[in-house]
Amino acid sequence: MKHSFKEWMIAVRPWSFPASAMPVLVTLAFLNYAGYEMNWWYGVWALLNIIVFHAAGNTWSDYFDYKKGVDREDTFGAKTLTDGMFTPKEIYRLSLGLLTVALLGGIGLMLCTGLPLLYVGIGGMLCTLLYPMLKFNALGDADIFCAYAILPMLGTSFVATGAFHYEVLWNAIPVGLITVGILHANNTRDMQHDKRANIKTFAMLMGNKASAYAYCFEMVFPFVWVIGCIVAGVLPYYSLLVLVALMPALKNASMAIKFLKEGMTAIANLDEMTAKLQLIFSLLLTISLFVAYFIG
Repeated sequence: MKHSFKEWMIAVRPWSFPASAMPVLVTLAFLNYAGYEMNWWYGVWALLNIIVFHAAGNTWSDYFDYKKGVDREDTFGAKTLTDGMFTPKEIYRLSLGLLTVALLGGIGLMLCTGLPLLYVGIGGMLCTLLYPMLKFNALGDADIFCAYAILPMLGTSFVATGAFHYEVLWNAIPVGLITVGILHANNTRDMQHDKRANIKTFAMLMGNKASAYAYCFEMVFPFVWVIGCIVAGVLPYYSLLVLVALMPALKNASMAIKFLKEGMTAIANLDEMTAKLQLIFSLLLTISLFVAYFIG
């Protein structure tokens, strides 16, 4: 079956890519601000590679969600399989193809930078391959925080500077929490459908009320954290620029509260809205770090 470019884009869900791209951009900006000598080409390579890895993870998750019966015709989210746009075999092959490209890219980057990158790559691969199982057993949020905050930030620091700089992980809390919020919004919305499929997500364990409030925390605490880092001298005062994103964050949080009264339809697109917030928040943080570097 032939597919259009638009259909392939729908399959990989590019709206979610800020979750993988932004940790790399923020890390590069932070390392530059901190004064490290950097290889920008390797940084860009890492950025492109993690986006391909993310696309592989999206399709891998869709395949197993469909096979497990989590995604059906009446569920929200991607309709690539439930509407018959693609066959399960096509999505499975697409996922393996993307994963192969990402692995080859990672191996090439490792050969250029050093063997320690292998450990980050293995961690990322395990997070991708084990994600469906972990998600079905309430560990998906932890997997996402590791895969799209800790590992990419450490990996980027290594490829860009030749060493692991653990101070970049100060940024893992705000960036990672918003990314986890994308999954948490999805799982909160889909609790009834997930229960039908006999799986347990972290949102299901928390219940409706606690889950909604946890999402609000994931949207608001990143701003508190950034302010704390500014006070502590970890981030420049220019990073107050992220407060521009506070209004959309509060809007997302209010949508989560509406879920308690109006049900899943109130947060039908909250995962996409959270991904947009990730893009705005992290771009503002990145810009602030570059401004601090050039202006001082």
